[in-house]
Amino acid sequence: MAALLAYFLARCIGMTLRIEVRGQERFDAESTGRILAGWHGRTMLAALKYRNRKWWALISHSRDGEIQNTIFNLLGFRVVRGSTGRGGARAAIECARILRQGETFVFTPDGPRGPSQKVQRGILWLAQKGSAAIFPAAASAKPRKLFNSWDRYLVPFPFAKGLILIGEPIRVPPNANENELQQIGELLEHQLNQLQTEAERELGFDA
Repeated sequence: MAALLAYFLARCIGMTLRIEVRGQERFDAESTGRILAGWHGRTMLAALKYRNRKWWALISHSRDGEIQNTIFNLLGFRVVRGSTGRGGARAAIECARILRQGETFVFTPDGPRGPSQKVQRGILWLAQKGSAAIFPAAASAKPRKLFNSWDRYLVPFPFAKGLILIGEPIRVPPNANENELQQIGELLEHQLNQLQTEAERELGFDA
């Protein structure tokens, strides 16, 4: 019931939003598998903007994951259950296989439990093993509500203006060593935060 209510509210809000996307052309031009990466607290705009495209999402087996699984299925996403950590090796291998087929994943590199806005190693492993490009992305909306949760989850108000910024692709070489992976992770984190700052300032918020 919680998932159905959340989906209904999200769809009602989504029908009123004006969402602008910048950088879509570089994302669409990518011929390999793609990972659209954004911070956990800013997923709602992307989920509404890209619904019914049969893109993929990795969702944990937690109680919150059960709610997210229902919502994402109703929004027209395909779902792999599990994680890239905490014993989720089978799910990670399945995600990499899907990416090698040229599919698209939406992914939160700081999820599902944080720490907020800190890139975890899972997304780098997926990009490397799935031969996929990571596209850092950020979202903002005005007016909106920021919840007092670990990820400061953003919910736009009805008729809000939304903005999604998609950055340049980041690639993980198949033979990248530990030091190189750390550097790529730091680059991804920097790009995500830079895009988030830009999106906030574009809509008149202090970042």
